[in-house]
Amino acid sequence: MEQSQQRYTITAALPYTNGPIHIGHLAGVYVPADIYARFLRMQGHDVAFVSGSDEHGVAIPMKAKKEGITSQQLIDKYHSIIKRSFEDFGVSFDNYSRTSSEVHHNTASQFFKKLFDEGKFIEETTEQLYDAEANQFLADRFVTGTCPKCGNEEAYGDQCETCGSSLNATDLINPKSAITGAVPTMKQTKHWFLPMDQYEDWLKEWILVGHKRDWKVNVYGQVKSWIDDGLRARAVTRDLDWGIPVPVEGAEGKVLYVWFDAPIGYISSTKEWAKREGKNWEDYWKEKDTKLVHFIGKDNIVFHCLIFPIMLKAEGSYILPENVPANEFLNLEGKKLSTSKNWAVWLHEYLQDFPGQQDVLRYVLTANAPETKDNDFTWKDFQARNNNELVAVFGNFINRVVVLTQKYYEGEVPAPGNYSEVDEETLSALRAYPAVIASSIEKYRFREAQGELMNLARLGNKYLADEEPWKLIKTDEERVKTVMYVALQIASALATLSEPFLPFTSAKLKKILNMEQEETVKDGTLWNEITSKEALLPAGEHIGEAVLLFSKIEDEQIQQQLDKLEATKAANEAENKKAAPQKETATFEDFSKMDLRVGTIVEATKMPKADKLLVLKVETGLDTRTIVSGIAQSFKPEEIIGKKVTVLVNLAPRKLRGVESEGMILMTEDTAGKLVFLNPDTDGVENGAVIS
Repeated sequence: MEQSQQRYTITAALPYTNGPIHIGHLAGVYVPADIYARFLRMQGHDVAFVSGSDEHGVAIPMKAKKEGITSQQLIDKYHSIIKRSFEDFGVSFDNYSRTSSEVHHNTASQFFKKLFDEGKFIEETTEQLYDAEANQFLADRFVTGTCPKCGNEEAYGDQCETCGSSLNATDLINPKSAITGAVPTMKQTKHWFLPMDQYEDWLKEWILVGHKRDWKVNVYGQVKSWIDDGLRARAVTRDLDWGIPVPVEGAEGKVLYVWFDAPIGYISSTKEWAKREGKNWEDYWKEKDTKLVHFIGKDNIVFHCLIFPIMLKAEGSYILPENVPANEFLNLEGKKLSTSKNWAVWLHEYLQDFPGQQDVLRYVLTANAPETKDNDFTWKDFQARNNNELVAVFGNFINRVVVLTQKYYEGEVPAPGNYSEVDEETLSALRAYPAVIASSIEKYRFREAQGELMNLARLGNKYLADEEPWKLIKTDEERVKTVMYVALQIASALATLSEPFLPFTSAKLKKILNMEQEETVKDGTLWNEITSKEALLPAGEHIGEAVLLFSKIEDEQIQQQLDKLEATKAANEAENKKAAPQKETATFEDFSKMDLRVGTIVEATKMPKADKLLVLKVETGLDTRTIVSGIAQSFKPEEIIGKKVTVLVNLAPRKLRGVESEGMILMTEDTAGKLVFLNPDTDGVENGAVIS
């Protein structure tokens, strides 16, 4: 079957070099990207699969300070760990670069300068958050506060990781410096902005009309929501000393915003690869017939579907992404993965506990991939999928085929006799699988595609179980030759079709079956020959000895992992019980400005489309006012009606999800981390009573 060659540029999100990578990264971005890239190569397409370490942004100097090393030492350390993890798990990048490289600095600077020279930016002097104690502006991760969209009290200055909203630091409610903990002031500074609002009409046509049917529902929905809310100009420079210096006069002490320079890292990584391979990098970024596909997690959708495309459109000579198949988040044992709380399965640690079992993790993460909604990784499921699927289905079939071929024919592929109706049906079903699996991969349904691969192994198991060659050998040796020949064709198909999903297993199986690997790697003809070729393993060929592809995972191994998580959980709880450090000294005048009063909650309802927020009506003695409070995950509305509470009544009003909140309910956490009200002694105390 002829396959017309198509050129693809495939990018995988650049991981921050402020720590190693964990299963969430692998499941959300890198395994699906690798499956897609390997599949396209096997189809004979021209593929550039690129990524690299994101070594700029405020997370780097913050982590370096915490570890007591320089930023350069930090990025060198984690770049090496991350790159090694990708290699260990078979992520087949054509080039894995780093944004500290000279080619990237030059590429990003040139990109900015071209847009600057063509007047594509807006220059503005605005007030930004400033930490006087640290003597620096607070950009992005240097500031935390309450998200104005969902009420998450741990939102960052660039993004809320709970609702996924893209933010500016000045959007945060009750912001505080992540450096000193101080409440920031406002100070004027000059920056350059990308006028995203000027591209709204184009985005509506390109995405909302042009990609309504082919982009994933979760991606399309998120992008539509942002566009419908109205886009704003976004600063592409920052007041920092770590990053790529802004390449224009009057920008001393400023660097490019990390989310301006990071996606350009895809381009600079492609440049590195093309120079090494003697190719023209522009073919992969400026040739209109090239398909550009971004693999990312859902927290990066705004950058890859709005900001980067606007940058490319403004520059004028680049292609735009064909698709952005972003995944949702993977949780661990029912809890959100957290680097800071060590609630993760780190890839380098996994290999210490399960050496040589990279494909098992790849398989489980694909089988449980968060393709359209958040999903959960559990160690019990990991064990069950390995033992009940990889060992009992895939491994069992291959082992029986190879052992019986060695036993009956000393490893020689037997010549088949006449095919029975069952044989014909089995071979016909076999020939359908390449197209079925390909169709799912082309639609970015990798979980579905891998499921079809396992169905092929189930077909082989059922065929052997029904034909029972170990019994038939005693009465009809000629029939057994045909049965084993058919079974060997299924085994060889599995060796080829498993390569995108289980690359180490595929290589091991090809070695057992003595299959030529060069042909597969070069142009992928074996994928299509499963459909068209009569014999994948011709009669007379010899195969090798049986080697177990997978081994059973015991309860003890799983318990060790659960114990490790339990220890992490205990450590986090102990940390949470420590008293928070004392805040900066407040004067009596500061305190006297606060008007604290006794109030009663008279109404409580859930805020629509917000998991954490309740809309409360509170009788304060002065009036009945609306207060939006982030307590929905701790209290049901009906159980707090009539509750006496302490209210800060003179807090400046602030809109949350379109509802104006006119105060704050005072709360604290108990030792278990549960929210509790700071209740006044209510005997004889009326609403409106002043607390002093």
